[in-house]
Amino acid sequence: MKMKLNLTILVICLLSIGIYHQAFSQGCVAIRNMSCSGATMSGSNPSGLFDQGQWQVSLGYRHFKSFRHFRGKHEEANRVEEGTEVINLFHSADLGVTYGLSNRWTFSVTLPIVTNDRSSLYEHYGNSAEANPDRNRFHTYSAGIGDLRVAANYWLFDPTAHHTGNIAVGLGIKAPTGKADVEDDFHKLDENGSDYTIRQPVDQSIQLGDGGWGVNFEMQAFQALFHNTALYFNGFYMSNPRNVNNTLRRANLDPSDPFNYFSVADQYAARLGLNYFPTSNLSLSFGGRIEGIPAHDIIGKEEGFRRPGYVISIEPGISYIHNQFAFSLNVPVAVERDRIQNVQDIMTGRHGDAAFADYLINAGIAYRFSKKKEAAFRSWEDLNKD
Repeated sequence: MKMKLNLTILVICLLSIGIYHQAFSQGCVAIRNMSCSGATMSGSNPSGLFDQGQWQVSLGYRHFKSFRHFRGKHEEANRVEEGTEVINLFHSADLGVTYGLSNRWTFSVTLPIVTNDRSSLYEHYGNSAEANPDRNRFHTYSAGIGDLRVAANYWLFDPTAHHTGNIAVGLGIKAPTGKADVEDDFHKLDENGSDYTIRQPVDQSIQLGDGGWGVNFEMQAFQALFHNTALYFNGFYMSNPRNVNNTLRRANLDPSDPFNYFSVADQYAARLGLNYFPTSNLSLSFGGRIEGIPAHDIIGKEEGFRRPGYVISIEPGISYIHNQFAFSLNVPVAVERDRIQNVQDIMTGRHGDAAFADYLINAGIAYRFSKKKEAAFRSWEDLNKD
């Protein structure tokens, strides 16, 4: 019983920094930070084991390179072979603050700072050898703050009395603080073959925000299983009731057609796996995760342009705690990618594509303020002294 108590307390401490990788851009499928031819995990900081009045600040970093095109579950490998693939390079830093209202309630605020680099042929001169014989590739960019999230989380059972397992639920709001109408220069050729540029919105996948208010439903749970090992689960669903934002994808499109605007899409993610503690301060984890954008929202319409789809990944990770600091790193590796049909695809019988990454890099550091340094993030060895 003593070992289970120590294990689960440490599990909760690690989850308090390990789960803020909840929602994020994933290539051309615009799974946004809470972020192609043919469109989210840095979400709100969830509660962990906090004392009343305790503060935590955190910084999460996320990076990926998307370039593999999928139409449904089928990879169009020819795009890379021909050099016509769309490449998104994504970097984000999530700044988070969490406050312990009690040992069961926490309140958190998270603001992402994002930079995107997108390169393609089709958005500029085109993919075909006739239109673009030199295979010229051009870049568009976006950088700035993303959509702000605030959230409250609550442990359903008193942590002081339920040491071997517990469940927390959360409710949050996403505010549209990130620009949803970022523009850049796109290269074109005139009838004489001379280059000129036009200014228009960048692709939905690298817009800094989606332009809508959202409601985020969260859950996390843990259960001690056996010696030095525990099961973890966490997930969320972001509901975006707004149909479309005000960004017309291109100036020459019909402004009366809602499909010519960017959709404000729902998104979701879930993780399930095991944590193993080989030493007092170290945790190794392994599990699976799914994240995606649905074709249909649970509230409101979905008439705007979106690239729905999902990614299933295996996710190894490592975490380390030392006094008031906690560090984490996980690298989800995609095992299944699916660009599903959007509403317009279903109406017209077509099936658009999207580019996905092979893997993601998620890293985080947290600092917890505490009157007693050893009581902030307590190691296995410290807990055994109790």
